[in-house]
Amino acid sequence: MIPRRRRFLGIAGATIAGSFLIPKFAHAQKKHRLTILQWNHFVPEFDRWFDQVFAKQWGDDNDTEVVIDRVGITSLNSRAQAEIQRGRGHDLFMFLRPPPTYEDFVIDHAEIYQELERYVGKPNEIGLKSTYNPVTKKYFGFSDSYVPDPINYRKDLWDDVGLFPDSWDNIREGGAAIYRKHNIPVGIGLAPELDSNMALRSLMHSFGASVHDEDGRIVLNSPETVEAVKFMKSLYRDAMTEEVFSWDPSSNNRMMLAGHGSLTFNAISITRTGESQKIPIADNILLAPAARGPVRRIGSMHLMHAYVIWKFARNIDGAQHFLVDYVRNFRDAFLASRFYNLPCFPATVPDIDALVAVDEAATPGNKYSVLSQADEWTTTIGYPGYANAVIDETFGDWVISDMFSAVARDRSTPEESVKIATKKADAIYSKWKAAGKV
Repeated sequence: MIPRRRRFLGIAGATIAGSFLIPKFAHAQKKHRLTILQWNHFVPEFDRWFDQVFAKQWGDDNDTEVVIDRVGITSLNSRAQAEIQRGRGHDLFMFLRPPPTYEDFVIDHAEIYQELERYVGKPNEIGLKSTYNPVTKKYFGFSDSYVPDPINYRKDLWDDVGLFPDSWDNIREGGAAIYRKHNIPVGIGLAPELDSNMALRSLMHSFGASVHDEDGRIVLNSPETVEAVKFMKSLYRDAMTEEVFSWDPSSNNRMMLAGHGSLTFNAISITRTGESQKIPIADNILLAPAARGPVRRIGSMHLMHAYVIWKFARNIDGAQHFLVDYVRNFRDAFLASRFYNLPCFPATVPDIDALVAVDEAATPGNKYSVLSQADEWTTTIGYPGYANAVIDETFGDWVISDMFSAVARDRSTPEESVKIATKKADAIYSKWKAAGKV
């Protein structure tokens, strides 16, 4: 019997070489079946390409019926928990942030990384630190791409006050000036939801603060965290409104496209939606890299596309094979996402600088050129260490956004709020330390 590793690599290599070269007729009934769960992408063109072009062709080439189910962004974790409880579900399951808390229920994805390294080189640090546990030496997931979180800002408003929002100090000063003059606020979430927590981590990291250090030790209770919380309180007081406490993941999109915000942190879904729906104000919304803080210019990723293959998946070999072929054709995926999905394997899109330099749909045409250096200012939610189970649970329990919002609402002092958040993080750390995962 051929070991699964050799069988997987042999099949993958043979199929990859022939993929997309010879059109084939679909079988009435295919030999294999592969089921995939994904989110409803913010760029509809990507879903059409993934489902109707790539997955269809891959299925024809591999005599496999590919079934793709999609859910909303807020339903992923509940669906994953339901599949684990039943002990059955999709062969490939996609998350939008690193999923280390599910490590015991998934295969080791090392083979996929090893196979792709042979063909397209090593993954970047963002992908590696989002899917590998250095304590257990296991790849608990596989990342094909990440989504950066650039600053989305109204050029007319910021030009009017004579400031460029490339630093947190400028965001506070310029945002306050715009709010006083035009009654248009800054929109950075302080709610228990994904976008808020990514933006607030960016603020923390730029101030030199983090939940844990490189070795996974909790270091949240620090002077740097207190200063970041104080800064956000000042920014909220001078340039924001209370709606940010009840935001959902699309609130900042709606705010900017309705002309009700001067600045937010988001993926390029705001500008792409504005372009596709021909919303006039979209031409005036430009992009800037992550904001510079007192310590560094850095931004947390907006999303991390992380796949897992459950131990109970029915078609583990097919799922591995699919991911290898998908990443080897990632340039097409990058273009289909309209630059939304950036590669975790940089060599798959070698001409990325030229591609983002000019975009026919954008005004101005170089709007997306900022993405060419995204890997220089984007980091994982586990910065400066790995995105381990402690980071995942503190994220899912909204420990960081609760810490910031309590102070902005004058319900706690910065020092008290940081201590409360640290106590929660310490308890989470103790639980996962006892489980042998950190």
